[in-house]
Amino acid sequence: MKIAFTASGDSLSAPLDPRFGRAPGFLIYNDEDGTLKSVNNEQNLNAAQGAGIQAALLICKQDVDCLITGHCGPKAFQTLEAAHIKVYHCTAKTIEEAYAQFKAGELIEAKVANADSHWV
Repeated sequence: MKIAFTASGDSLSAPLDPRFGRAPGFLIYNDEDGTLKSVNNEQNLNAAQGAGIQAALLICKQDVDCLITGHCGPKAFQTLEAAHIKVYHCTAKTIEEAYAQFKAGELIEAKVANADSHWV
């Protein structure tokens, strides 16, 4: 399974960024072989609008099964949902902690967005 995390760094000990569209980047973890891939989201950090949708399209290109993030707006959520990427909202401090919660079954798949449009 390939899992995308909103990240403020490029290791499992990095902080889980609570933002989706304006996260500095994403960490893609393949839990089958333990590989990590860092994906830069810098182009969306200061976008006037559309950061969530653009970030969702970027995630869709990574061929991931799910996304773990703090907050995800409605348009980004719809884009991810259309690509069959499951979204999990999480308040963990680090990616490692978020992954542990996911593996323990403590995270529940989101059925709706949990942030308004243009949430910063």
